Amino acid sequence: MTTRVAVVGATGKMGTLIRELVEQTDGFEVVATLDSSSPLTDMDDADLVVDVTSPAVSPQVVQHAVERGLKVLVGSSGWSSSRITSLEAQVAQSTSGVVIVPNFSLGSVLATAFAAMAGRFYDSIEIIEAHRSSKVDSPSGTAVRTAELIQAARAGQGPVEAPHTDQRARGQQVSSIPIHSLRMRGVVAKQDVVFGGTGELLTISHDTLDPSAYERGIVIALEAARSAVGVTVGLDKLLDLDLSASRSADAAAPVDDTAPGPENTSGQAAQAATPR
Repeated sequence: MTTRVAVVGATGKMGTLIRELVEQTDGFEVVATLDSSSPLTDMDDADLVVDVTSPAVSPQVVQHAVERGLKVLVGSSGWSSSRITSLEAQVAQSTSGVVIVPNFSLGSVLATAFAAMAGRFYDSIEIIEAHRSSKVDSPSGTAVRTAELIQAARAGQGPVEAPHTDQRARGQQVSSIPIHSLRMRGVVAKQDVVFGGTGELLTISHDTLDPSAYERGIVIALEAARSAVGVTVGLDKLLDLDLSASRSADAAAPVDDTAPGPENTSGQAAQAATPR
């Protein structure tokens, strides 16, 4: 049976890539492409809605789809713990199912898993992430998720060492871990997680060189989303990686909105091991 797909945000770089992949993948067909001027009702004839819009628009897109019992794949960032909690309640009352993927790159997901593993052995940890100059939100959803998963893996060990964080140049703290964001030309996506120990440094680095790096993850997510039940967060859940994380109070605020302080976290990692 062919799954009919509506791509929302279809004119952007990721939307264009997803639309092309859907058209090339057996069992899927594109039946609607929506941009910023399209009414949300244009998606209503689809079985699966793919949302690659912006943090401000994404909740409206997802709510519309869920209310109509459509399956949803979310590739937009900014989904906070409170947003996800509200979404879970909404999905529970419908025939919808939602998959939220902060990053479609398999290498990035693996690097995050390795960083969470290493986090238990170091107390000095910082993250440096870089994206194209047109990316509007910072820190990235991937960086926030990495920080939250590291802190979850360190359960019982307390916050990391982060001196002088009162200085703006020391980055934004997420789950006590300083994150430094670069937005510049010549970059697709890059993240370094740096661990400092006695007499050594460990750096776990992932560099996306071309958007084609997202293709395998997108296809995996499409397959999972068309039969999704409940709310699933993270490509790692679809790859059966054992990343443990629990919902916590410090994962409650969104990445994308106004507050620039240490509490500004996405909450995406806080959902990673919640049973569905």
